[in-house]
Amino acid sequence: MIYLDNNSTTRVDPRVVEAILPFFDTVYGNAASTSHAMGWAAADAVSAAIDTIAACIGAESREIVMTSGATESMNLAIKGAAPFVENRGKHLISSLAEHKAGIDAIKRLAKQGWKVSWLKPDSSGRIHADQVAEAMTAETSLCSIMLANNELGTINPIAEIAEVCRLRSVILHSDATAAVGKMAVDVDGLGVDLMSFSAHKFYGPKGVGGLYVRRRGRAVRLVPQIEGGGHQRGYRSGTLAVGLIAGMAMALEISTKCILVEMERLRELRDLLESRIREGVDGVILNGDRASRIGNTLNLRFEGVSGEALMLSLKGLAISSGSACSASDPEPSHVLRSIGLSDDEARSSLRFSLGRFNTREEIEQAAAEVVMAVQALRVLVRSI
Repeated sequence: MIYLDNNSTTRVDPRVVEAILPFFDTVYGNAASTSHAMGWAAADAVSAAIDTIAACIGAESREIVMTSGATESMNLAIKGAAPFVENRGKHLISSLAEHKAGIDAIKRLAKQGWKVSWLKPDSSGRIHADQVAEAMTAETSLCSIMLANNELGTINPIAEIAEVCRLRSVILHSDATAAVGKMAVDVDGLGVDLMSFSAHKFYGPKGVGGLYVRRRGRAVRLVPQIEGGGHQRGYRSGTLAVGLIAGMAMALEISTKCILVEMERLRELRDLLESRIREGVDGVILNGDRASRIGNTLNLRFEGVSGEALMLSLKGLAISSGSACSASDPEPSHVLRSIGLSDDEARSSLRFSLGRFNTREEIEQAAAEVVMAVQALRVLVRSI
């Protein structure tokens, strides 16, 4: 199996596995147990890991809240911020191309009386700062726009959007799950107030993520969504997964250190994959922004071919037609429909997302298999 679904999840780096293992049988204390050495050792490990995570995104350690993953982080950010800003107004701005974790959290606020402006991205999947500015009203208090789209790879101009929000004192949350570990991310440079991310997207373990909560300058406050002991300054209660947190820190540190070299390598492999496919078949269209996208992502539309049928034909490849978090939804990708594709066009699209362990030989083989499968399906369609 050639694995090309790295935007869904990644293989855990062996160095990360090695960093995690001692916390199962050696340093296995509870980080909240302050009365003995085993608890102190666990607490020290968590503190060191959070220091590393914070440094990798340009934050302070006190601004990091550990969660079970990006879905929880987004729910804490959006639902948690709402009660503190709704006195200014209950209007929120977001995008139709957001991840379902963000969309569903915002829909929950809508049921509680919030008004939501859903911005339509342009044909490449980008939301622009002037769209956000135009959507603002005197009641706007929250905005949630992702940094990079998990299906298209398209990068939004978050720093420009953040400036618009800052001038109107609007809290900005950004889902950076598809970006952290795949591009340089600095919270001050971006200007975000809240930012969610997850370890398993950058070769760390599943079940652990983070939320950046600005505490400098215009500090942000949140209502906790999980209570029961006041852990993590009251933001998120529960026994900390020490090993997973240590693994997340190791994974992010590795990714951050090699990000420029690795992204250039993946860009070359991604472009090779596209060029080889185009050499073999016509009617191939790129979904997304060719220039402004993360380096590992390729979303292609194959005219006259069902994406589902193509995936079934490619038994040796692990690829997807959209977000794994929406895999139970039989409808075409909401992201592709948001950029103007018809249902048939969306259904004829596939996402290839490359990762650290992919080789040039794998990409050559994958392209050849895609070409053969598309050719065979088109012959079958013409014969019907």
